[in-house]
Amino acid sequence: MTVHFIGAGPGAPDLITLRAQRLIAASPVVLYAGALVPAGVLAHAPDGARLIDTQHLDLDAIVAQYAAAQDRGEDVARLHSGDISLWSAAAEQMRRLDELGIDWDVTPGVPAFAAAAASLRRELTLPGIAQTVILTRHARRATPLPPGEELASLAAHGATLVLHLAVQAIDEIAPTLAEHYGDDGPVAVVARASHPDEIVLRATLATIADHVRDAGVRRTAVIVVGPALGDPRFCDSHLYSAARERPASKQP
Repeated sequence: MTVHFIGAGPGAPDLITLRAQRLIAASPVVLYAGALVPAGVLAHAPDGARLIDTQHLDLDAIVAQYAAAQDRGEDVARLHSGDISLWSAAAEQMRRLDELGIDWDVTPGVPAFAAAAASLRRELTLPGIAQTVILTRHARRATPLPPGEELASLAAHGATLVLHLAVQAIDEIAPTLAEHYGDDGPVAVVARASHPDEIVLRATLATIADHVRDAGVRRTAVIVVGPALGDPRFCDSHLYSAARERPASKQP
């Protein structure tokens, strides 16, 4: 048997990969975070599949489900919201599976920051404006950030900065960011990106906290800040430049 770690995307049921859909449909056991994985994704599970909500299970209880599935010879689809590579807490599960000799693989998913950028209708890297994207989170009520990854240190780069699990601390985050991006620095908050009840807020770092409070946004949101959200007057990229040297086309 195999445990398939699957990125279930940011929320919209159709924002999963064809591979993810196929693996879910072939797995007799599906573990998922009930608060984050929509019912539309679970609908791909086969009839009679064991659907196990893990939001109230600790690591030992989750691993016990894997071990039980191994005893039965049943594949497991392990669904995490967004993409497995970011804040999924999958690595500790993978380590335990290795200790138990249980096979596993990974299927990537659409991360929340990509869904947020789509909702904002923005490219996060613009020629001459921003060519680096920093993904980070806030440390309140979570694992502390390692030394050197403090928000002020990351903001000092002036790159496009995307904060996850942070909107509840917008009152303290915005002033810290304003020290590097300016009070008039453009910022956006996208809550429940790709969901039917998605909320998109655009403001400056001086005003964003008020917008967040007025909208009642408290969780399941990303904060995007940086000059790529600002004035759209930027130079064209080299990729499609008429001056770029291009290989000669092949003749049939």
